[in-house]
Order: sequence, then C-alpha cells, then structure tokens
Amino acid sequence: MDFNVKKLASGAGVFFTRAVQFTEEKLGQAEKTELDSQLENLLARGDTTKNWTERIFRQTEILLQPNPSARIEEFLYEKLDKKVPSRITNGEILGHYMHEAARDFGAGGPYGSTLIKVGECQKRLGGAEREFLQTATLTFLTPLRNFLEGDWRTISRERRLLENRRLDLDACKARLKKAKTAEAKAAAEHELRVAQVEFDRQKEVTRLLLEGISSTHVNHLRCLHEFVEAQTIYYAQCHRYMQDLQKELGSSDGDVFPNMFAGNPSVSMGASVTPPSVEDSPGATVDMLKLEDVRAPAAGTRKAKVLYDYDAADTSELSLLADELITVYTVPGMDPDWLMGEKGNQKGKVPVTYLELLS
Repeated sequence: MDFNVKKLASGAGVFFTRAVQFTEEKLGQAEKTELDSQLENLLARGDTTKNWTERIFRQTEILLQPNPSARIEEFLYEKLDKKVPSRITNGEILGHYMHEAARDFGAGGPYGSTLIKVGECQKRLGGAEREFLQTATLTFLTPLRNFLEGDWRTISRERRLLENRRLDLDACKARLKKAKTAEAKAAAEHELRVAQVEFDRQKEVTRLLLEGISSTHVNHLRCLHEFVEAQTIYYAQCHRYMQDLQKELGSSDGDVFPNMFAGNPSVSMGASVTPPSVEDSPGATVDMLKLEDVRAPAAGTRKAKVLYDYDAADTSELSLLADELITVYTVPGMDPDWLMGEKGNQKGKVPVTYLELLS
C-alpha cells in the first residue's frame, strides 16, 4: 500500500513538473530544447500523411456507401468483431421490382417483356456493384484503416512520450541552473544525464517509426493501383451489360413499335421524324447501299470525338481509335444507334455509343 502511494505521489510530481515547464515555455520564461530539422521534417511529413489518408479514407467510404446509417452499422459490426452482412444493392432491388411488375402487367406483352429484360440487366449491374464494393473495401479501405488505427496510433503514442521526455530534460536543465550548493548541482547533473539519455533514446524510436512512413506510401500506392483496377473492371462490366441490353432492346423494337404506333405514323420513339420506309426510299438502309454511293449532306454534318477503340465487324463499318476526330452524319433509314462516319478517304457506319458529338 505504501508503495502504491509513493508511486502515485511520484507520478503526480512528474506531471506537475511537466506542467510547470510547459507553462513557462509558453510564457517565454523557460528554454525549450528544439528537435533537429530532419526529425521536424519527418514529423511534418507524418502529419500530412495522416491528415490526407484520413480524408481519402472518409471520402472513399462515402463513395462506396453513401448511406450514413449503413456506414454506422458497418462500423459497429467491425468494432464488435462481427462479419458485416452482405447487402442487396439498389440495382438488384430495382431489378426485382421490374420482374414483379412484369408479372402483373403480363410478361408476354411489349412492356412486360421489356421490364423483364431491363430488370435482369439491373440485377447484373447490382451484382457487379456488390463485387466491386467488396474488392475495393478489401484492397483499398482496409489498408488505409489499418494505418490510421494501427501504425499512426503507435507513432502518436511515441510522439507524446518524446514530448514528455523533452519536458523532463528541460526541467532538469532549469533545476541545474537554479542549484546553489555543490550537492544540489551534483544531483541536478545526474538527473540531467539520465533525462538526456532517455530523451535521445525516445527521439531515435520516434525517428525510426516516422521513417517507416515511406514504406506506408509504397503500400498505399500499390493499394491505389488495385482500387483503380477494381473500378476499371466494374465499369467495363457495367458498360458491357448495358451494350448487351441496348442490342437486345434494339432487336425487338422493330416488332414492338410498329404495332404500338400504327395508328399514328408521325410518332416514333426517340426521334422527331418517322424514318422513310423501304418502299418510299428504295435502298434506304446503308446495308442495301454501296458505301461509295453514300454522300455527306450539304448541311448537317458534325464533328465527333471517339471515346473508345472500335474494330469494324464488316466492310460497311468504320474502325475507330480512341481520341481521334471524325465527321459524322445521319443517313435516312439507318438504325438510330449508328451514324455514318468519315475520316480521310475512309467511310463507314460507326456506333453512337462510341462517340462524343462536338458540334
């Protein structure tokens, strides 16, 4: 019991001494041991790394899970060391609703059958999103969290200990200056030597930990590449699913829309003018025309930037390279998903989804 009381009293005395030293430094009444410039730079670099890692981590969390309630729930699961339950994505929910609606409307009708196709695509998109979220969390968020909750906490603890050791050292220096008798000076010098050794040792420990920030940057760089790869795979999947859906819907439009708008030939989906029939314009489709017979109109041509590489499927199409500029225009009777494109002496059909129309 006496030992505990003495230890408590000693701890209180050390705390009081540090508080006095800190206060006098702030008031300019005591000298302060400055850290070397290299260590100061390492400390500043560490703070910058921590601050930006924290911001990137929080914003990535919001990107992957915009719902704050869901984020709090996932945080609680992690703190309780429990597995976060797999969530159904919004795309999968939408796909389920579309399937249910198609059942009520009649899956054999135009609207119902289209709802089934779009709903199935939404489910695939939702599944791809769930896989992306899992991959991004594992390869990017988790390493950032491990740094903030592991390495940085260790660095912060050692930094606080270094500051305490510095306060002890400067307090010893102050006592040595105030010592009057030889006995007091000898005791103060001994305390100063001990404090200097402890300070130097703690300074090296802190320096080694801060130098490890370089390895942290290398690790986070690798994680960033994996995050980009996960995004690339996810968006490529989504693009492929939507292209497949667009083709599937386009192949069925010819069976659906003529029946739906037979009573009003002036109405068409996504167009202001009804395309002329083959009878009205013999050889109207590009497939039925020879490419050399197709001429650009006097007015109505536009410039377009190519977004992705495209390999022509046959001689009626034009191969494209990403970022090149081409001239495009419409041809009567052509599928609305296609335009006629020209670059130099080459000519052929090009898909609209691969273009950004400029003017």
